[in-house]
Amino acid sequence: MDFDDQLRRYFGTEDLTTIAPTTLEVGIDRMKVDFGMEKDRSRKFALWTLMYMFGAAPDLDIAFKSEEDREAARDFMDMMAKAAGE
Repeated sequence: MDFDDQLRRYFGTEDLTTIAPTTLEVGIDRMKVDFGMEKDRSRKFALWTLMYMFGAAPDLDIAFKSEEDREAARDFMDMMAKAAGE
């Protein structure tokens, strides 16, 4: 999953600065639906990371059945926190 492709798919643009609040809300809702229907672990994880960046990711125990996937998500959250200087 390419980040720019996902932005175009869910928000109609790859420029985050041009996304209107209502477009953001609709795009996040579409991501949530796709996430719930996704069967491929890699694609599901990629969708979760995108939702996480928008503050809309489900809790790990709900999002992932596998402890391995939950641990990978925790690692991603730690990496994002470090990048943000937290």
